[in-house]
Amino acid sequence: MQQDKMIERLTAMEKRLNEIDELLCKDEVISNIKMMTELNKERANLEEPVESYKKYKKILSDIEDSKIMETDEDPEIAAFAKENLKELAKQQETLYEEMKLMLIPKDPNDNKNIICEIRGAAGGDEANIFAGDLFRMYTRYAESKGWKIQVLDSSESEMGGFASISFMIKGEGVYSRLKFESGAHRVQRVPKTEAAGRIHTSTATVLVMPEAEEVEVEINPADLQIDTYRSSGAGGQNVNKTESAVRITHIPTGIVVACQVERSQLQNREIAMNLLRARVYALKQAEQNEKIEAERRLKVGTGERSEKIRTYNYPQNRVTDHRIGFTIQKLDRVMEGELDEIIDALINADQQDKMALEAKKMNDEIK
Repeated sequence: MQQDKMIERLTAMEKRLNEIDELLCKDEVISNIKMMTELNKERANLEEPVESYKKYKKILSDIEDSKIMETDEDPEIAAFAKENLKELAKQQETLYEEMKLMLIPKDPNDNKNIICEIRGAAGGDEANIFAGDLFRMYTRYAESKGWKIQVLDSSESEMGGFASISFMIKGEGVYSRLKFESGAHRVQRVPKTEAAGRIHTSTATVLVMPEAEEVEVEINPADLQIDTYRSSGAGGQNVNKTESAVRITHIPTGIVVACQVERSQLQNREIAMNLLRARVYALKQAEQNEKIEAERRLKVGTGERSEKIRTYNYPQNRVTDHRIGFTIQKLDRVMEGELDEIIDALINADQQDKMALEAKKMNDEIK
Protein backbone atom coordinates (compact mmCIF):
# COMPACT_ATOMS: atom_id res chain seq x y z
CA MET A 1 0.00 0.00 0.00
CA GLN A 2 2.88 2.35 0.76
CA GLN A 3 4.20 1.70 -2.75
CA ASP A 4 0.82 2.68 -4.25
CA LYS A 5 0.88 5.92 -2.26
CA MET A 6 4.40 6.69 -3.46
CA ILE A 7 3.47 6.07 -7.11
CA GLU A 8 0.45 8.32 -6.61
CA ARG A 9 2.71 11.14 -5.39
CA LEU A 10 5.18 10.66 -8.25
CA THR A 11 2.32 10.76 -10.79
CA ALA A 12 1.14 14.06 -9.26
CA MET A 13 4.71 15.41 -9.43
CA GLU A 14 4.97 14.49 -13.11
CA LYS A 15 1.70 16.28 -13.81
CA ARG A 16 2.88 19.37 -11.90
CA LEU A 17 6.17 19.44 -13.83
CA ASN A 18 4.26 19.50 -17.12
CA GLU A 19 2.06 22.34 -15.77
CA ILE A 20 5.15 24.36 -14.79
CA ASP A 21 6.70 23.90 -18.25
CA GLU A 22 3.52 25.31 -19.79
CA LEU A 23 3.43 28.23 -17.34
CA LEU A 24 7.08 29.15 -18.01
CA CYS A 25 6.19 29.76 -21.67
CA LYS A 26 3.48 32.32 -20.87
CA ASP A 27 4.24 36.04 -21.30
CA GLU A 28 2.69 37.07 -17.98
CA VAL A 29 5.02 34.65 -16.16
CA ILE A 30 8.12 35.59 -18.18
CA SER A 31 7.60 39.26 -17.25
CA ASN A 32 7.20 38.44 -13.53
CA ILE A 33 10.69 37.85 -12.08
CA LYS A 34 9.43 36.65 -8.69
CA MET A 35 7.03 34.13 -10.21
CA MET A 36 9.68 32.93 -12.68
CA THR A 37 12.16 32.42 -9.81
CA GLU A 38 9.65 30.47 -7.72
CA LEU A 39 8.52 28.26 -10.63
CA ASN A 40 12.11 27.50 -11.68
CA LYS A 41 12.97 26.51 -8.11
CA GLU A 42 9.92 24.26 -7.91
CA ARG A 43 10.81 22.74 -11.28
CA ALA A 44 14.38 22.02 -10.15
CA ASN A 45 13.02 20.08 -7.15
CA LEU A 46 10.64 18.04 -9.33
CA GLU A 47 12.94 17.24 -12.24
CA GLU A 48 15.08 14.49 -10.68
CA PRO A 49 12.27 12.41 -9.08
CA VAL A 50 10.12 12.71 -12.22
CA GLU A 51 13.00 11.54 -14.46
CA SER A 52 13.56 8.58 -12.13
CA TYR A 53 9.82 7.83 -12.18
CA LYS A 54 9.89 7.73 -15.98
CA LYS A 55 12.80 5.25 -15.83
CA TYR A 56 10.85 3.24 -13.26
CA LYS A 57 7.80 3.06 -15.54
CA LYS A 58 10.04 1.92 -18.41
CA ILE A 59 11.47 -0.86 -16.22
CA LEU A 60 7.94 -2.00 -15.30
CA SER A 61 7.06 -2.07 -18.99
CA ASP A 62 10.21 -4.07 -19.79
CA ILE A 63 9.35 -6.53 -17.00
CA GLU A 64 5.93 -7.15 -18.55
CA ASP A 65 7.52 -7.71 -21.97
CA SER A 66 10.09 -10.12 -20.50
CA LYS A 67 7.35 -12.10 -18.73
CA ILE A 68 5.69 -12.65 -22.11
CA MET A 69 9.02 -13.63 -23.70
CA GLU A 70 9.64 -16.07 -20.83
CA THR A 71 6.79 -18.25 -22.12
CA ASP A 72 8.16 -18.31 -25.67
CA GLU A 73 8.50 -21.72 -27.31
CA ASP A 74 12.10 -20.97 -28.28
CA PRO A 75 14.17 -22.08 -25.26
CA GLU A 76 16.93 -19.52 -25.99
CA ILE A 77 14.46 -16.63 -26.00
CA ALA A 78 12.82 -17.95 -22.80
CA ALA A 79 16.21 -18.33 -21.09
CA PHE A 80 17.25 -14.81 -22.15
CA ALA A 81 13.96 -13.41 -20.83
CA LYS A 82 14.45 -15.21 -17.51
CA GLU A 83 17.92 -13.70 -17.02
CA ASN A 84 16.65 -10.31 -18.13
CA LEU A 85 13.87 -10.46 -15.53
CA LYS A 86 16.44 -10.99 -12.76
CA GLU A 87 18.41 -7.93 -13.89
CA LEU A 88 15.27 -5.80 -14.26
CA ALA A 89 14.10 -6.81 -10.76
CA LYS A 90 17.42 -5.57 -9.32
CA GLN A 91 17.10 -2.29 -11.25
CA GLN A 92 13.51 -1.89 -10.05
CA GLU A 93 14.49 -2.39 -6.40
CA THR A 94 17.47 0.01 -6.63
CA LEU A 95 15.44 2.72 -8.35
CA TYR A 96 12.55 2.29 -5.90
CA GLU A 97 14.89 2.93 -2.94
CA GLU A 98 16.39 5.95 -4.73
CA MET A 99 12.91 7.39 -5.37
CA LYS A 100 12.02 6.98 -1.68
CA LEU A 101 15.02 9.16 -0.89
CA MET A 102 14.04 11.69 -3.55
CA LEU A 103 10.57 12.07 -2.05
CA ILE A 104 12.01 13.42 1.17
CA PRO A 105 10.96 17.10 1.24
CA LYS A 106 13.79 19.17 -0.24
CA ASP A 107 15.29 22.04 1.68
CA PRO A 108 14.77 25.02 -0.67
CA ASN A 109 18.02 26.54 0.58
CA ASP A 110 20.30 23.57 -0.17
CA ASN A 111 21.86 25.04 -3.32
CA LYS A 112 22.47 28.48 -1.80
CA ASN A 113 25.68 30.17 -0.73
CA ILE A 114 26.01 30.73 3.01
CA ILE A 115 26.84 33.49 5.43
CA CYS A 116 28.52 32.13 8.54
CA GLU A 117 29.16 33.82 11.89
CA ILE A 118 31.59 32.40 14.46
CA ARG A 119 31.85 33.90 17.94
CA GLY A 120 33.99 33.11 20.95
CA ALA A 121 31.57 32.18 23.76
CA ALA A 122 32.35 30.59 27.15
CA GLY A 123 36.05 30.51 28.00
CA GLY A 124 37.45 34.00 27.46
CA ASP A 125 40.63 34.25 25.36
CA GLU A 126 40.71 30.50 24.70
CA ALA A 127 37.16 30.66 23.26
CA ASN A 128 38.27 33.39 20.83
CA ILE A 129 41.36 31.40 19.84
CA PHE A 130 39.11 28.38 19.19
CA ALA A 131 36.78 30.57 17.09
CA GLY A 132 39.84 31.33 14.94
CA ASP A 133 40.63 27.62 14.70
CA LEU A 134 37.08 26.89 13.52
CA PHE A 135 37.32 29.65 10.91
CA ARG A 136 40.55 28.10 9.62
CA MET A 137 38.88 24.64 9.58
CA TYR A 138 35.96 25.88 7.46
CA THR A 139 38.36 27.81 5.20
CA ARG A 140 40.35 24.63 4.54
CA TYR A 141 37.15 22.67 3.90
CA ALA A 142 35.89 25.30 1.45
CA GLU A 143 39.23 25.26 -0.39
CA SER A 144 39.03 21.46 -0.73
CA LYS A 145 35.62 21.85 -2.40
CA GLY A 146 36.71 24.66 -4.72
CA TRP A 147 34.42 27.13 -2.95
CA LYS A 148 35.23 30.82 -2.49
CA ILE A 149 35.42 32.57 0.90
CA GLN A 150 34.90 36.27 1.52
CA VAL A 151 35.32 37.80 5.00
CA LEU A 152 32.48 40.23 5.68
CA ASP A 153 33.36 41.50 9.14
CA SER A 154 35.67 40.51 11.99
CA SER A 155 36.67 41.52 15.50
CA GLU A 156 40.12 40.14 16.25
CA SER A 157 41.17 39.05 19.72
CA GLU A 158 44.40 40.40 21.26
CA MET A 159 45.47 36.86 22.25
CA GLY A 160 44.67 35.47 18.78
CA GLY A 161 41.58 34.25 16.99
CA PHE A 162 38.37 36.24 16.86
CA ALA A 163 35.79 37.56 19.27
CA SER A 164 33.57 37.32 16.18
CA ILE A 165 33.96 36.83 12.44
CA SER A 166 31.38 36.84 9.63
CA PHE A 167 32.15 35.41 6.21
CA MET A 168 30.46 34.21 3.05
CA ILE A 169 31.16 30.89 1.31
CA LYS A 170 30.13 30.69 -2.35
CA GLY A 171 29.86 27.49 -4.35
CA GLU A 172 27.62 24.66 -5.47
CA GLY A 173 25.48 23.16 -2.69
CA VAL A 174 27.32 24.97 0.12
CA TYR A 175 24.30 25.21 2.43
CA SER A 176 23.41 21.53 1.92
CA ARG A 177 26.84 20.54 3.27
CA LEU A 178 27.26 23.08 6.09
CA LYS A 179 23.74 23.71 7.41
CA PHE A 180 24.18 21.34 10.36
CA GLU A 181 27.25 23.24 11.63
CA SER A 182 25.12 25.76 13.52
CA GLY A 183 25.41 25.42 17.28
CA ALA A 184 27.83 25.52 20.20
CA HIS A 185 31.17 23.83 19.47
CA ARG A 186 33.12 22.75 22.57
CA VAL A 187 36.89 22.36 22.77
CA GLN A 188 38.81 20.46 25.46
CA ARG A 189 42.56 21.14 25.47
CA VAL A 190 45.43 22.82 27.27
CA PRO A 191 45.19 26.49 26.19
CA LYS A 192 48.23 28.45 25.02
CA THR A 193 47.38 30.87 27.82
CA GLU A 194 47.54 28.14 30.52
CA ALA A 195 50.94 27.94 32.23
CA ALA A 196 50.07 25.02 34.53
CA GLY A 197 49.19 22.67 31.65
CA ARG A 198 45.62 21.99 32.78
CA ILE A 199 42.90 21.00 30.28
CA HIS A 200 40.25 23.68 29.87
CA THR A 201 36.81 23.53 28.30
CA SER A 202 35.70 26.45 26.10
CA THR A 203 33.06 27.04 23.45
CA ALA A 204 32.50 29.01 20.28
CA THR A 205 29.16 29.38 18.53
CA VAL A 206 28.64 28.89 14.81
CA LEU A 207 25.64 30.24 12.91
CA VAL A 208 25.16 29.17 9.28
CA MET A 209 22.59 31.13 7.25
CA PRO A 210 21.59 30.73 3.60
CA GLU A 211 22.29 33.78 1.46
CA ALA A 212 19.00 35.57 0.86
CA GLU A 213 18.13 37.20 -2.45
CA GLU A 214 16.34 40.53 -2.62
CA VAL A 215 13.19 38.88 -4.02
CA GLU A 216 13.05 36.62 -0.92
CA VAL A 217 13.44 39.31 1.73
CA GLU A 218 11.86 42.72 1.35
CA ILE A 219 13.53 45.31 3.58
CA ASN A 220 11.99 48.76 3.82
CA PRO A 221 14.75 51.44 3.72
CA ALA A 222 12.70 53.44 6.23
CA ASP A 223 13.28 50.61 8.75
CA LEU A 224 17.04 51.04 8.64
CA GLN A 225 19.39 53.11 10.76
CA ILE A 226 22.72 53.44 8.95
CA ASP A 227 25.84 54.65 10.76
CA THR A 228 29.35 55.13 9.38
CA TYR A 229 32.61 55.09 11.31
CA ARG A 230 36.33 54.62 10.82
CA SER A 231 37.61 51.10 10.21
CA SER A 232 39.81 49.72 12.95
CA GLY A 233 42.06 46.74 13.48
CA ALA A 234 42.84 44.66 16.57
CA GLY A 235 43.08 46.79 19.70
CA GLY A 236 41.14 49.65 18.12
CA GLN A 237 44.04 50.90 16.02
CA ASN A 238 42.90 53.15 13.16
CA VAL A 239 43.60 51.66 9.75
CA ASN A 240 41.44 54.04 7.75
CA LYS A 241 41.19 57.82 8.08
CA THR A 242 37.82 58.01 6.29
CA GLU A 243 34.50 56.77 7.62
CA SER A 244 34.29 53.75 5.29
CA ALA A 245 32.95 51.24 7.85
CA VAL A 246 29.18 50.77 7.89
CA ARG A 247 26.81 49.65 10.67
CA ILE A 248 23.16 48.95 9.82
CA THR A 249 20.41 48.48 12.40
CA HIS A 250 17.14 46.87 11.29
CA ILE A 251 14.71 48.62 13.63
CA PRO A 252 11.75 46.12 13.49
CA THR A 253 13.93 43.14 14.49
CA GLY A 254 16.77 44.87 16.32
CA ILE A 255 19.31 43.04 14.14
CA VAL A 256 22.63 44.92 13.85
CA VAL A 257 25.21 44.15 11.15
CA ALA A 258 28.51 45.83 10.36
CA CYS A 259 31.18 45.69 7.68
CA GLN A 260 34.61 47.33 7.46
CA VAL A 261 36.57 44.96 5.21
CA GLU A 262 36.49 47.17 2.10
CA ARG A 263 38.00 50.64 1.63
CA SER A 264 34.84 51.92 -0.01
CA GLN A 265 31.82 52.84 2.11
CA LEU A 266 29.56 51.81 -0.80
CA GLN A 267 31.10 48.32 -0.96
CA ASN A 268 30.86 47.91 2.82
CA ARG A 269 27.23 48.99 2.72
CA GLU A 270 26.45 46.43 0.00
CA ILE A 271 28.10 43.63 2.00
CA ALA A 272 26.31 44.72 5.19
CA MET A 273 22.94 44.67 3.37
CA ASN A 274 23.69 41.16 2.14
CA LEU A 275 24.45 40.11 5.70
CA LEU A 276 21.30 41.80 6.98
CA ARG A 277 19.09 40.02 4.42
CA ALA A 278 20.57 36.69 5.51
CA ARG A 279 19.96 37.48 9.20
CA VAL A 280 16.34 38.56 8.59
CA TYR A 281 15.75 35.50 6.39
CA ALA A 282 17.25 33.21 9.05
CA LEU A 283 15.04 34.84 11.70
CA LYS A 284 11.91 34.18 9.62
CA GLN A 285 13.01 30.59 9.10
CA ALA A 286 13.63 30.11 12.82
CA GLU A 287 10.13 31.40 13.58
CA GLN A 288 8.62 28.96 11.08
CA ASN A 289 10.72 26.09 12.42
CA GLU A 290 9.62 26.79 15.97
CA LYS A 291 5.98 26.63 14.94
CA ILE A 292 6.38 23.20 13.34
CA GLU A 293 9.07 22.03 15.81
CA ALA A 294 11.45 21.21 12.96
CA GLU A 295 15.21 21.56 12.37
CA ARG A 296 15.96 21.73 16.10
CA ARG A 297 19.53 20.70 15.38
CA LEU A 298 20.24 23.98 13.65
CA LYS A 299 19.64 26.21 16.68
CA VAL A 300 22.66 28.04 17.98
CA GLY A 301 21.81 28.41 21.65
CA THR A 302 23.69 30.68 24.01
CA GLY A 303 27.10 29.06 23.74
CA GLU A 304 26.95 27.56 27.23
CA ARG A 305 29.12 24.46 27.63
CA SER A 306 26.07 22.28 28.39
CA GLU A 307 24.46 23.15 25.05
CA LYS A 308 27.29 21.81 22.88
CA ILE A 309 26.51 20.08 19.58
CA ARG A 310 30.08 18.87 19.05
CA THR A 311 33.18 18.32 21.18
CA TYR A 312 36.77 18.60 19.97
CA ASN A 313 38.95 16.72 22.48
CA TYR A 314 42.62 17.38 21.74
CA PRO A 315 44.25 14.97 24.27
CA GLN A 316 42.30 12.05 22.76
CA ASN A 317 42.41 13.35 19.14
CA ARG A 318 38.64 12.85 19.21
CA VAL A 319 35.66 14.63 17.66
CA THR A 320 32.15 13.73 18.85
CA ASP A 321 28.91 15.04 17.38
CA HIS A 322 26.45 14.70 20.26
CA ARG A 323 23.30 15.06 18.14
CA ILE A 324 23.81 11.69 16.44
CA GLY A 325 26.34 10.08 18.80
CA PHE A 326 29.02 10.02 16.10
CA THR A 327 32.71 9.85 17.12
CA ILE A 328 35.94 9.75 15.12
CA GLN A 329 39.55 9.73 16.34
CA LYS A 330 40.74 12.12 13.65
CA LEU A 331 40.64 15.56 15.25
CA ASP A 332 43.99 16.55 13.72
CA ARG A 333 42.62 15.89 10.22
CA VAL A 334 39.22 17.46 10.97
CA MET A 335 40.91 20.71 12.01
CA GLU A 336 42.70 20.66 8.63
CA GLY A 337 39.29 20.75 6.94
CA GLU A 338 38.56 17.03 6.50
CA LEU A 339 34.92 17.35 7.53
CA ASP A 340 33.19 15.09 5.02
CA GLU A 341 32.97 12.05 7.31
CA ILE A 342 31.12 14.04 9.98
CA ILE A 343 28.96 15.92 7.49
CA ASP A 344 27.97 12.73 5.63
CA ALA A 345 26.96 11.10 8.94
CA LEU A 346 24.77 14.13 9.80
CA ILE A 347 23.13 14.17 6.36
CA ASN A 348 22.46 10.41 6.49
CA ALA A 349 20.91 10.70 9.95
CA ASP A 350 18.72 13.57 8.77
CA GLN A 351 17.62 11.58 5.70
CA GLN A 352 16.75 8.55 7.83
CA ASP A 353 14.66 10.74 10.16
CA LYS A 354 12.84 12.30 7.22
CA MET A 355 12.25 8.94 5.52
CA ALA A 356 10.75 7.57 8.73
CA LEU A 357 8.51 10.65 8.96
CA GLU A 358 7.41 10.27 5.32
CA ALA A 359 6.63 6.56 5.87
CA LYS A 360 4.53 7.47 8.92
CA LYS A 361 2.64 10.09 6.88
CA MET A 362 1.89 7.55 4.15
CA ASN A 363 0.68 5.00 6.70
CA ASP A 364 -1.57 7.62 8.31
CA GLU A 365 -2.99 8.51 4.86
CA ILE A 366 -3.66 4.81 4.11
CA LYS A 367 -5.54 4.43 7.45
